[in-house]
Amino acid sequence: MAAYEWMLLPTLGSVLLCFLLVPLGYQVIARGVIFADLAIAQWASLGTLAGATGTYFVLSQDLAGASVTSLAFALLAALTVQLILRHLGEAKEAGIGILYVLGASLAVLLVSNDPHGAQVLQRAASGDLLWANQELVIATAVMALLVWALGYWAPGWLSGAAFIPVFAIAVTYAVALAGIYVVFATLIITPLIVGTLHKKTPVVASLCAIVGHLLAIACSVIWDVPVGPAIVVATLLVACLWPVVSGNRRYTQ
Repeated sequence: MAAYEWMLLPTLGSVLLCFLLVPLGYQVIARGVIFADLAIAQWASLGTLAGATGTYFVLSQDLAGASVTSLAFALLAALTVQLILRHLGEAKEAGIGILYVLGASLAVLLVSNDPHGAQVLQRAASGDLLWANQELVIATAVMALLVWALGYWAPGWLSGAAFIPVFAIAVTYAVALAGIYVVFATLIITPLIVGTLHKKTPVVASLCAIVGHLLAIACSVIWDVPVGPAIVVATLLVACLWPVVSGNRRYTQ
C-alpha cells in the first residue's frame, strides 16, 4: 500500500474537482453558454503562460497555487463574456468562440520562440492531475465548499451577476490542477447527460463524474497513459452507462 500513497493527493483533488465543477456545469448549460467555460479556461491557461514569462508580465506570484496573472486573465475573460451576453444576444456563442480562438492564438504566439512550446501547450490543455500539489487541492476544497454552501444558503446567486466571476476563479484553479480538457469534460459531460437528459441532481452527477475520474486515474497508472484525455473518455463512458447501471434505462422526456 505504501507504494500507492502518492495517489492520495491526486485522487482527493479529482474528487474535489468534480464537486466543484459539476454544479457550476448545471448553470452553464442552463444559461446556454456552454463554450464560455472553455473560453475562460483558455484565458486562465494563457495567463499562466504569460505569468511565466517575466519579460512581459510582472505578476508572476502565486495565490494558493494559482498564478495571479492566470486569475487576472480569467477575470478579464469573464468580464468579456458578461459583455458578450449583454450585447450580442443570439450571436453570443459566436462572440464566445472568438474569445476562445483569440486566447488560444495568443498562447501559441507567446510560446512560439520556445523550443519546447508544443509540450507547454499540450501540458496546459491536458494537464497532469497525477502531479497535483497540496496548495491547489486545498484551494479546490475551499472553492467546492463555497459553491455548495452558496447553493444551499443562497441558491439565487447561480442566476445572478456574481456567478461569472466566481466561476472564473473556480475555473482558474481547476485548470491549474487538471488542464483545460478535464475542466471542460467535468463541467459539461455529467451535467448534460445525467442532469439535463436524465433529470438527476448535481449530487448524482458529481458521483458519476467521480467514478469516471477515478477509473481514468487507475487506467493512467496501470497502462501509463495521459491522465487528462483518459478522464475525458472515462467520464463520457461512465455517464453514458450510468442510467443502465443505476436501473434508469430510458431518457426522461
